[in-house]
Amino acid sequence: MKARTRRSAGPAALTRLLCLAAVLTAVGLLPWLSGRDPALALLRARSAEQDPTEEALDSVRRDLGLDAGPLSLLGGWAADLLRGDLGTSWVSGAEVLPSVASGLQVSLALMGASLGVALLLACALVAPVLVRGRASAGAWAAMLAAVPEFLLATVALLVFGVWLGWLPTSGWAGPQNMVLPAVALGIPAGGLLGRLVADALPAVLDERWAELWRGAGVSRARIAGAALRRALPPLVPQFGMVAVGLAGGAVAVETVFAVPGIGRTALGAAKSQDLPLLQGSVLALLALGLVTGALAALVRRRLLGPALRDASLALPPARPVRARPAIPLSLFAVLAVTIGWGLLRDPYAVHTEARLAAPSVAHPLGTDGLGRDVLARLGHGAAATVGTAAAVCLLSLLVALALGFLPRVAEGAADIANALPPVIVGILVAAAVGPGTGGAALAVALISWPALSAHAAALVREVRASAFLTAQRAIGASPLWILTRHVLPSVAGPVARHALLRLPGIALALASLGFLGLGAPPPAPEWGLLLDESRAYVERAPWAALAPAVALALLAGLAVSGAALTRGRRTGRPAPAPARKENPVGA
Repeated sequence: MKARTRRSAGPAALTRLLCLAAVLTAVGLLPWLSGRDPALALLRARSAEQDPTEEALDSVRRDLGLDAGPLSLLGGWAADLLRGDLGTSWVSGAEVLPSVASGLQVSLALMGASLGVALLLACALVAPVLVRGRASAGAWAAMLAAVPEFLLATVALLVFGVWLGWLPTSGWAGPQNMVLPAVALGIPAGGLLGRLVADALPAVLDERWAELWRGAGVSRARIAGAALRRALPPLVPQFGMVAVGLAGGAVAVETVFAVPGIGRTALGAAKSQDLPLLQGSVLALLALGLVTGALAALVRRRLLGPALRDASLALPPARPVRARPAIPLSLFAVLAVTIGWGLLRDPYAVHTEARLAAPSVAHPLGTDGLGRDVLARLGHGAAATVGTAAAVCLLSLLVALALGFLPRVAEGAADIANALPPVIVGILVAAAVGPGTGGAALAVALISWPALSAHAAALVREVRASAFLTAQRAIGASPLWILTRHVLPSVAGPVARHALLRLPGIALALASLGFLGLGAPPPAPEWGLLLDESRAYVERAPWAALAPAVALALLAGLAVSGAALTRGRRTGRPAPAPARKENPVGA
């Protein structure tokens, strides 16, 4: 058994090592990929008043070794890394290791607080399912998951920091500075986690063991605890990935609250082309992702116990959800009418006399800071935002389903991809192919598949380890029959619903790249740009920010309720539950 475990861990370790080397090499080549002279960026970062003469630029190149080329720099950095030295900042001249350690410490503290908020919210969303034993369409949880973090951060800062004066608005001086950023990050994460758990519980509560326990008078609390333990193993990797995202992907929230976290440190280093600081920050993020992934795998194995090894897992029976068609139809109608109405209007017409105008007959959703019609910009931006996000989501789903059958190979790459914030990948892709919608879509696609792949791999492992499939093999069922009739149907449905749940998040990631100048450039009516452009005057004209935010929330509700409706009408035959095991795993 131990030898088999070591053999299976080999491909994952090799893939992890190769991907780690590839990412660090790409980061090291950033100044050359971008086509910009790093010496000029560094000279301006060090002293904005100094003239960029050729003599001054040559001096910077000699001082930093840029004249030796990228391979020499990479080799020197790798040699120093083996000695525990991350180098010296090109801009400040300070040691990189203390700066990275300080930023990582701040991000870990913020991650812990945000994860606490997310778990509390997830428990509140899951509790009704445990009490009633049945699931809803989950639209509210999906809408919470689609709330833009930086908009939520801005609103929280204005309400609780500026208007009420209850909490600090910036900095990192004590626990009180942690509250608002943690809430802004934790609410969308809690909506995502709560929806995933709530989606998995009803089928578990319908299993035979739960019926027997209820008939024997076992307390509801004990049944709920056993059901959670039964449903959590495939979802544990998602918890780990959410935790990593809260640490490294919180760049926008860290920027709003001026939090000196590792994500903001990496972004600042990338903008100034401070290569040693950027390499150290990315290495810290990757290490955090690898450690968190290992811990998640360990927790999952502990929850499963010997069931995975002994091929005695019982698959939860498929259970249709009674979703009311009126919910997705109503959401679709609202979005379609709004977008269609906006497409009939001019999104670029500027009316300076109507700047920040409130909603009226002439402008149903008001105007922005330049007097442009918000309804028109919302409608015309739907194709760029929703269409691109849907394409990325579909691509991620296909990749995840394919890699789900190669878990040991995909595991290493997933750990690396999940640890990278979209901003850093966006900077690397933009340096290679240039900024634009295509580059932003490629950047998000490169890092959006790990969560789906981890979900698919966990389900594949449990399906393959089920007693039912053992019986199918014993009676001579072919591998193709088992794959197409049992494994794929058991995996594709949950992963597809998970992908739909992540659609608004993908749209939001594309929006954040546009906000940083790595996606669709202004004055494109892209929803992320609408959110960013409205942040400066959200206190005076909240409608300009609320319009794209509500549209994203409606999109999330439509995606999840539509998925639930599709599942409720599914006619495929569920795999029968095995007869040899009546108790939940580890109960």
